[in-house]
Amino acid sequence: MKTALITGINGQDGSYLAELLLDKGYEVWGTIRRNSSPEYNTTRVDHIFSRVNMVYADLTDMSSIVSVLQQAEGPDEIYNLAAQSHVRVSFDAPIYTAEATGLGTLNLLEAIRLTCPSSRIYQASSSEMFGNNIDKDGFQRETTPMDPVSPYGCAKVFSYNICNNYRNSYGMHISNGILFNHESPRRGINFVTNKVVNGAVDIKNRRAKEIVLGNLESSRDWGHAKDYVKAMWLMLQQDEPDNYVCATGETHTVQQLVDYTFNALGISTDLVKTSQKFERPEELHLLKGDSTKLRNKLGWKPEYSFEKMLDEMIWVAANKDNKAVETYKL
Repeated sequence: MKTALITGINGQDGSYLAELLLDKGYEVWGTIRRNSSPEYNTTRVDHIFSRVNMVYADLTDMSSIVSVLQQAEGPDEIYNLAAQSHVRVSFDAPIYTAEATGLGTLNLLEAIRLTCPSSRIYQASSSEMFGNNIDKDGFQRETTPMDPVSPYGCAKVFSYNICNNYRNSYGMHISNGILFNHESPRRGINFVTNKVVNGAVDIKNRRAKEIVLGNLESSRDWGHAKDYVKAMWLMLQQDEPDNYVCATGETHTVQQLVDYTFNALGISTDLVKTSQKFERPEELHLLKGDSTKLRNKLGWKPEYSFEKMLDEMIWVAANKDNKAVETYKL
């Protein structure tokens, strides 16, 4: 039986990855941070809680990382998904973002190097690292120069580079997954996809009169988190570590996201308002990923289309008040 450690297991990606690894027969360990509302801290993993070894830890506290690595007796695979992951919030909390999302990765790598250097490591890198750089053919790929436009993107570039450095310096098996936007019913409601979906459902059910968004012209390459965690696992099954872009290769604007969701529910998009409050100080305009390397070398391909992903999110949001709906087992 292989052993895997997932930092940030109670997040969207961590919960789907934990399910995948359990299905494959892994012993799964996961770290969560303590917060003041523990009844909500494990919502995404409550249905598998008894099958996972949960440990409180924080990437900004290296001693807690060393402790969990020792308890798990040197996991075969380590997936670093923990971070301050909201781009807009990173402008409000830039120092914390740098510490958790950037230096936190270094704390983890150094703890692994000292305790279990043979573990295979996946680092959750991000399309936000590219900023507004895009190749002439309209895509971003592994060779596209990185020029981030947010504290979050800057912290992720540091993590990406320090992972490459530790791989090259110490021969550690570290792969960076440069994941483009990926969503699901488990996405936090302060992210634009679930904000739109849940806001539209609330309007439909007369719980709200409007929703307020930021830049409707921003374009993103949106996929489903369930597809993307499969790519994470595939990366650590390779003999040699490497860096891979994971993306659908299609891009949609926030306006198109709004149009599809509101049309599906039969309500008017006139109820969508905009405010500069939700815009970034420096905007990222277009993300569109080329995952040719991942598809050809690892055989990965997404099962969800943009529309299928939204259909699932809308269905879950529309049925969340029905106790018969097992939201987090879809």
